[in-house]
Amino acid sequence: MRVGVVILPEHPWATAVAQWRRVEDLGFDHAWTYDHLAWRDLRDGPWFGAIPTLTAAAIATTSIRIGTLVASPNFRHPVSFARELVTLDDVSGGRLELGLGAGGQGWDATVLGHEPWSLAERTARFVEFVDLLDDLLRQPETTFGGRYYRALEARTYPGCVQQPRVPFAIAATGPRSMHVAAKHASTWVTTGARSPDGSLLGRDAGAEVVAGQIHLLEGACSEIGRDPASIARLVLTGPELDAGLRSPAEFAETKAAYAAVGVTDLVVHWPRPSEPYAGDPSILERIAG
Repeated sequence: MRVGVVILPEHPWATAVAQWRRVEDLGFDHAWTYDHLAWRDLRDGPWFGAIPTLTAAAIATTSIRIGTLVASPNFRHPVSFARELVTLDDVSGGRLELGLGAGGQGWDATVLGHEPWSLAERTARFVEFVDLLDDLLRQPETTFGGRYYRALEARTYPGCVQQPRVPFAIAATGPRSMHVAAKHASTWVTTGARSPDGSLLGRDAGAEVVAGQIHLLEGACSEIGRDPASIARLVLTGPELDAGLRSPAEFAETKAAYAAVGVTDLVVHWPRPSEPYAGDPSILERIAG
């Protein structure tokens, strides 16, 4: 199983660069950051842009794959976003993983001054967003007319380093988003689900939830004739699932529980001094070792 780390974009680069380099030096397989304009209880604290952060990380590292967990249509348009992604794929030497999701109803949903979209509209926008982004990153010129997004002779020269485009890691749990993942994803992403009382699910209950979601993904693949084994399965711990970062032994048991249900990649957060994701950063060295 591959293991990755999310580094929240909350520190000035003079501090954050050491985190990104340390994750690579420890041998983790991938490193990620959130793509939000503001996020939850950290809204009034320092917060930096995802794409500039990843560009700096690409320059500061040499081999680790880097990406967004996840970008969404809440404040992005596929045409301008595609240009940034082509640039980032170039700067990273083809190490970009593009995490995409439908977005939620947090600060990003209203910061541009409109009412938050319903779940149905958010999902419909996501379908169009990914379809257009796929076209833009695959071909040098794109014209697209959708209900929510349009492009007129949009250019994407010189295209991606990775061909036919950067790989998509698509977060999906509902039926329509599962079909987006089946159609476009190199990696499927889930955060699992919280327990009824709002606490984090432990490894066994979490693995059971993820197993059910994988079954839905396999069904969506079957409907379009895609081999589900061609899609990696990534579990992001922390928002809803316990990461098991209290000891190397507990983390090994967590990895084993998810591997047993078909998960290929497990991602944890760089431990912070306070919630969310409170913990001791030295645990990353211990689990890496």
